[in-house]
Amino acid sequence: MDSRSRTLTILGSMGAVLLIVLIVLLCTYDGWNKPSGQSQGIVTETPPMPVSDARTPLEGHLIGGDPRGFLSDPTFFDPEPNAVLDAAMDTSGNLSLMVTSVEKDLRVLILNDAGELVTGVPFNIKLTDSSDVTTRYKDLDQDGIIYAGTLAAGDYDVTLDPIEGYRVPLHSTRVTVKEKIEYFPIQDISVLIKTEDEINAALEDTADKEDALEDSDNSEIITLQPGGNDHKAGIDVSSWQGDIDWDKVRESGIEFVIVRAGYRGSVTGAIVKDKNFDANVSGAINAGLSVGVYFVTQAVNEAEAVEEASAVMEMCAGYDLTLPIYLDVEGSNGGRGDLIDVETRTLVCEAFCRTLENAGVQGGVYACRYWLNNNIDTARLDRYNIWLAEYRSTPLYGGYYSMWQYTSKGRIDGIEGNVDFDILYY
Repeated sequence: MDSRSRTLTILGSMGAVLLIVLIVLLCTYDGWNKPSGQSQGIVTETPPMPVSDARTPLEGHLIGGDPRGFLSDPTFFDPEPNAVLDAAMDTSGNLSLMVTSVEKDLRVLILNDAGELVTGVPFNIKLTDSSDVTTRYKDLDQDGIIYAGTLAAGDYDVTLDPIEGYRVPLHSTRVTVKEKIEYFPIQDISVLIKTEDEINAALEDTADKEDALEDSDNSEIITLQPGGNDHKAGIDVSSWQGDIDWDKVRESGIEFVIVRAGYRGSVTGAIVKDKNFDANVSGAINAGLSVGVYFVTQAVNEAEAVEEASAVMEMCAGYDLTLPIYLDVEGSNGGRGDLIDVETRTLVCEAFCRTLENAGVQGGVYACRYWLNNNIDTARLDRYNIWLAEYRSTPLYGGYYSMWQYTSKGRIDGIEGNVDFDILYY
């Protein structure tokens, strides 16, 4: 077959195929536009579905074909109720333990999910030593703190007994009881710091100046002594002075202030922050005064002195202090700190100052002449700042001191009532 004949044959075949396709299309044309409801030549009219119906949710589905219908459902994104999940996420009854050791002791704090002490509950704990010997302790005063003293050094497991209404830790807490005190700030000491709203201040804040007043004479200077080439004029204040106008204080000739940070309660031993501390420190700094602080001790051992030093540093965090932190050692009308002997009180003073020193902070001790001579071994404190309280024109105290409180009867603009006057030597 020649090429011409081959070409005609191919064209003829293609034409036949096209003819068949055309016939099929013509046969099906009548059904192209028929709605799905038609059958056997019968046409039924289907009314259009209202838009509002197309967007109505029904058992998690949509009526109609609007893919945006879920936007009209305000509950579409609400989570399905899940009692098991809700219970797992509820931490209101969860308890945790914070355990610290200073020297052959343990202090166990029972905390809620917010990190706060849980009070008013008779908690019990179990201490198990490395020989599996178990000792039980109870929170008798229900303050959320259990103290265990005179322990042998070593590792212990602390377990909180189950108690109704709370979820206790599933596992025990491992802690090491220290052989010797280390004089370093206690971490998380803030948990132990209370406000005056949490205690009975009338019973706890009982420090007095009775011994200093009895040691005074009629030569006491009650007028402000101005600063000079080798000394500065200052005051010391606490919440007892009320609200203070620090600009007026500065304009009156005051160059420095020692602010009370707080005190340890003379009955319960609670560590309490002075309610005016922040206002006084920030106000004095903003007025351009040099600022130091003091803390009134009722510590009965070195461990409590380390707590006090740690607490006052926590209170001072964030403030630019330029003067030392002093431990105020004085009588408290028969408080717990009045009952310790000279050796213990001296150890308390040393522990407080050493803890500050190890944290890079200057420390010192405040006391009247009688206490420095009779209730403290002052010779062991010669490396620290001594702040003497003696109310006469010329002090009789023969030891070293770098600051002198010469009256408690001072008067100055910006403060209502009496205030202590001080001289800082340099």
